[in-house]
Amino acid sequence: MDADPGDGVTGDLAGNRLPRTDRLAGRELRIAEEASDDLVLRFRTGETVEWRRGARSGEDWYEAVEVRLGVWFLTLRRGDEPRHADVLVVREDTGRTLRVASDVAPEPTPGEPRVGQTFTPGTLAGVEVSGAEPAPTRDLIGWRAQYHYGPGLLYEHVYLNSERYAWQCLAGAQRGQGDVDLAATWSLGDGLYVFTFREFLIPVATTWLYDLDAMRTTGTFLALGPDDTVACGGGGAFITELGRVAYPDEQPV
Repeated sequence: MDADPGDGVTGDLAGNRLPRTDRLAGRELRIAEEASDDLVLRFRTGETVEWRRGARSGEDWYEAVEVRLGVWFLTLRRGDEPRHADVLVVREDTGRTLRVASDVAPEPTPGEPRVGQTFTPGTLAGVEVSGAEPAPTRDLIGWRAQYHYGPGLLYEHVYLNSERYAWQCLAGAQRGQGDVDLAATWSLGDGLYVFTFREFLIPVATTWLYDLDAMRTTGTFLALGPDDTVACGGGGAFITELGRVAYPDEQPV
């Protein structure tokens, strides 16, 4: 699914996105990740966060969406790393977190997406940790669904295997267009999934949080525009399940 970097990154893809919230303002979250200093986030306002990790610190922009009560979808940008963005999913009920780091490479590599992504599970200080650690999952393989992003904007996704998904536009400016892109899916339990994709044709990567109980998705795009500047924007959709394919013998990768 192409997000036009020249049109506010996401254009109408944010029409059905859950609203941002300032409910974290005045709070502090401490995230522990393996082989790293704790990440401390002090939310000064509804869009300014003071952060510290070891000897590094700063004050930068953030956006918070509360997908469920106590389940946060946070987008974090740092002024000293303009080609980088973090999405941090925090479950206050289980104390589990998952951070997805997206980085735009300085130069393109033939045959590879321009944007790379890494996934880092963590835990939330001050909360009794429960449930399984966030991990890659095959739960969506064979699933087919529609995503309604706003008036007259409808896409279909087919989850082909653990590495790729296919999309086509059913209604909207890209009607009739489609592609297959690299993808990854992580489970956070209780019907919550982080799904990401990275495009080959344009330097765009996204991170989505699927809430399959509410059948809604909330996401963030990171895109390199034609003027070589990096922009970040949001998306969101209502999900309609279309069906699922079951493989009788050989399974997808």
